[in-house]
Amino acid sequence: MERWPALELASTIRHDGDGGVADDLATTQGMARWIHQQADLLGTHVDVAGVSMDERLRSEIVELRRAVRALFAQAVSPAPPSRADAHRLMPVEQALAHLNAAAAREAIVPQLDWPAGGTPRTGVLSDERDASIRLIAALARAAIDFLSGPQREQLRACNAPRCVRYFVKSHGRQEWCKPSCGNRARAARHYQRHNATTER
Repeated sequence: MERWPALELASTIRHDGDGGVADDLATTQGMARWIHQQADLLGTHVDVAGVSMDERLRSEIVELRRAVRALFAQAVSPAPPSRADAHRLMPVEQALAHLNAAAAREAIVPQLDWPAGGTPRTGVLSDERDASIRLIAALARAAIDFLSGPQREQLRACNAPRCVRYFVKSHGRQEWCKPSCGNRARAARHYQRHNATTER
């Protein structure tokens, strides 16, 4: 299954399994765990081992996530956004400015790598030495790529009871982010229909 850094960032707000919402970035330890889990997606450009896992970085990533989730809400409109933060979304203009400013924190130039007998691939060159700035800029660029790419058209907010995730629709009739959400939604509909008939 394809993974996108922007979607992974937005998904750090998730259902906690008990009817509430969990935030994987609520602590610096949680942030560090999440960053290490994304190392493969961030590629060789961001040295995760060199990132200072401190409160300043956590705050910056949380603010970037706010911008990304606001832009995800804009992307799924007129459908409703995720219930996790629908009532307190960052204004779209502010989210755009924040995302673009975060991406601009690192000046990069494209680089072509073509190993002998191999396939050409692109990368980036940067003089930025601060791994935290490289991380923030890479996450912001990933969000820009996601929101300007074809997957934006397939972005949805899961409407299953208690779910707060966004997902990329992978087939025509997909309504939920995962099968367990579909099961919960069908059970809730059955419960509502059953109660409506018994109340008559």
